[in-house]
This record gives sequence, structure tokens and C-alpha cells, in this order.
Amino acid sequence: MWRPEPRLQRKLLAWLLGPLAVLLVLDSAAGYWQSVRLSTLAYDRALYEVAREIVLHMKLDGDKPRLEMSEAAANVLLLDQEDRLFYRVVSEDGQLLGGNTDMPAPKVDKAAKPYFHAGEVQGEPVRMMVAWMPLGADAGPPLVLVQVAETLNKRSRFTWEMVASVVLPQLLLIVMATLVVWFGVSRGLAPLQRLRRAVSDRSHLDLSPIDTHDVPGEVRPLVDEVNELMARLGRTFDFQNRFVADAAHQLKTPVSGLKAQIELALRENDLQRVRHSLAQLYISADRLSRLVRQLLSLARNEPGALDSMQLQPLDLNAHALEVSMDWVPQALKRDIDLGFEGAGQALMIDADPDRLRELVNNLIDNAIRYSQQGGRVTVRASQTAEGQCQLAISDDGPSIPVAERPRVFERFHRMLGTQEDGSGLGLAIVSEIATLHGARITLEEDTDGVGNTFSVIFPLRHAPPAGPL
Repeated sequence: MWRPEPRLQRKLLAWLLGPLAVLLVLDSAAGYWQSVRLSTLAYDRALYEVAREIVLHMKLDGDKPRLEMSEAAANVLLLDQEDRLFYRVVSEDGQLLGGNTDMPAPKVDKAAKPYFHAGEVQGEPVRMMVAWMPLGADAGPPLVLVQVAETLNKRSRFTWEMVASVVLPQLLLIVMATLVVWFGVSRGLAPLQRLRRAVSDRSHLDLSPIDTHDVPGEVRPLVDEVNELMARLGRTFDFQNRFVADAAHQLKTPVSGLKAQIELALRENDLQRVRHSLAQLYISADRLSRLVRQLLSLARNEPGALDSMQLQPLDLNAHALEVSMDWVPQALKRDIDLGFEGAGQALMIDADPDRLRELVNNLIDNAIRYSQQGGRVTVRASQTAEGQCQLAISDDGPSIPVAERPRVFERFHRMLGTQEDGSGLGLAIVSEIATLHGARITLEEDTDGVGNTFSVIFPLRHAPPAGPL
């Protein structure tokens, strides 16, 4: 099974070991430069001492210098196992007093200090020293120009030995640090690897929280958010499953009834009975349509729909009056006195207009549906003593017992003995919409002792932030 590469581990190792590698390169360059400088300084001094030894073999013949160096002395002074030495001695008048004739003749001021530079003798690279030196202890004339050159074998070997003595221990130290860092990072990320396996091995149906017992503190907020997300997904799936179960349960009966009435109509030959069956089919289809609308409304107003709500300032007084006017024809059909009592002022709340309309529609529909023929339904919009906005709908229907009141807001709950058609979803939708708006809903006996009063109390509207003065 393919596994993604541990990119975090690679990044950590790169950030930890990368600087060490850069430091090793920089330190190696610095060590090489320091080794070259020390090697040059040490062997340049040796060249200078060779030049002084050569001058010690100079003699004066009258006022002219002369080089007297035996072969044995030359062998001791100039022979070396690794490098070749070259020398040249010239008098002040330019006469060659001894040494190699193929060495370049430099131009050096007599007052200048000994001059060291790179050069080439007989096709080999050399380090050369040039200086005017007195023959005696006095610094005055006569002077001779002494050139001493040496090949670079000892210098190169000494340089690389010094570099190796500095770089190799550091390289070994970095290798050991790499192993320690690799082991430490692997051990430190082990809880994340276990967390990854715990997530990848679980079923897509398993929405239980991830165990945070062994999760590092830096990752715990992320795991907590994932657990919260799975909890929200769990609630969403529960809502969906409950909706599917409710829809399947509630739609089974009316659909079966429609099929039965259609079969009955198909068997009828009497046109009058067929028309009667079609009328019953229309009534059943209307009930089914209302049930479907209520089921969809209930699903749309689940608590998980809070994020999709668009709250805006709304006048509860004017909105309730507008919705109430739409129900006047329906109330007249049942000879019901539908009245509205406004607050006489704007009652501003934060609400979703469509959902608020649906809430008022369901409350008025419920009041008209269960009020007695020729009864009264009153819609009231008012302000409470605490400054909150209240919408109350009173009816003349059968009083709901106190013990039964909490249950009327449950889905598909209908009181026994009720003759009106309904699915028991209207008040459940009202309760869901009220919850989405942070409102609370109450059910009490009407003030005249006949019927019920449903009240929805909305919280205070949040005041907009003050603008600049």
C-alpha cells in the first residue's frame, strides 16, 4: 500500500542538518585559508634563514664581495628530501656572485624589506624570497641581493595535513550529530505517525473522536478541531438519517393511499364514481404535497443550517402584519375572525426574512386549522418589559394540557382526538426556526381561558458599531 512521504520529517532534518553542512563547508574554507597562511608564514621564515646562511658564506676581497661556500656546506644548506632549493647572489653593481643563472632578476629597492612572492624556476612553481642584505653585522654597504626559491611540496603537504586535522574531527562530529538528530526527529514524530495510522485505518463511518492522549501539544489544537469537525459531521449525518427515516415513514402511507385510489378509479366504469375518486386523489395529492413541503422545510431548518442563514435587520411588527394579511382569505373560508394587534412602533430584530415568514405562517396555519368554526385568532406583536420583541398568536382551539405542551413541538406528534388533517410537523418547524434565531417559544392558555397562546420571544437586536465622529 502506497504511503505518503514523511515531508515534515524531511523538512525538520533539512532545517537542522542543512545549517550544519553549510557550517562545515565554511569552516573547511576558513581552515584551508588559515592553514595556507600558517604554512606560508613558517616556510617563508625558513627561506629567510637560508638567505642569511648564504650571506654568512660571503667574504670581502678588498672592497668586493666574494662567495666562499664549500660543496659540503651547500649540500647541507640547499639539499632537501621533498623540495628543490634555488639561490642567486648578485653584487650591487649587478655582478653574479653565485647560484643559479636562470633565476629571474628582480628589481628591489635597497631600503625595502624582504619581499616574498610566487614565481617559477626551471618550469616549476616556487615560493621566492628577495632581499638586499649586508655582508657584516653593520647595516651599511657593501650589500648583496640574495634570491632564494623553493618548490611547494612541503607547503602543500603541511597545508592539507592541517586542514585534515581540523575538518575530519568536525566531519565526524557532524556525522554523529546527523545520526542523533535523525533518531531524535524520528522519535519525536512517532506520535504523529501513530496519529496518521489511527486516522488512515479507521472506517469512513467511524466519526468517533481521535484519542488525544499521546498527541503532542503543538498538534493537539489541530486534532481538537478535527474532532469538532467529525462531531459536526456526525450531527449532520444524524439529521440526514433522521430526515430520511421520517420521510420514508411519513411518505409510505400517503403514497400507498394514492396507489390504492388510482387502482380503484381504474376499476370503476361509472363516471360519477370516477370523478369522486379523482376528487379524493386531488385531496390526497394536496396532503402529500404539503407533507413534502414541511419535510423539506424541516430539513432546511435543522440546527446545522445556522451557517447558511443571512440575518438582517427586520421590523417584526410590519412583517407579522404582512404575513397575517395573506391568511385573511383562508380565515374567511372557516368564518374565523383573524385580527392583528400591532405595537404601534417598529420592533427591530435580526432575522432571516424567509424563515421568519415560515415561522409566522406555521403558527397562523396551526391556529386557524384547530380553532372552532366561527372562532377567533389574534396575532400580536409587542415589546416585553425587558425590551425584547414578542410575537404571540392566540386561538380558540382545544386547550392543550400542561403535561402535553412540551411534546407538541416534537416531530410528528399529534394530540389524540384531533380531527384535522396534519402531519405534526408545523410546530416542530416553528421550534427549529426559533432555535436558529436564538429565540424561545412558549405555550400558555389564552388569557380568556379558551384556546392557546403561542409566544415567540426574540433576543435584543445587536446594535451596529458606532461610526467615526
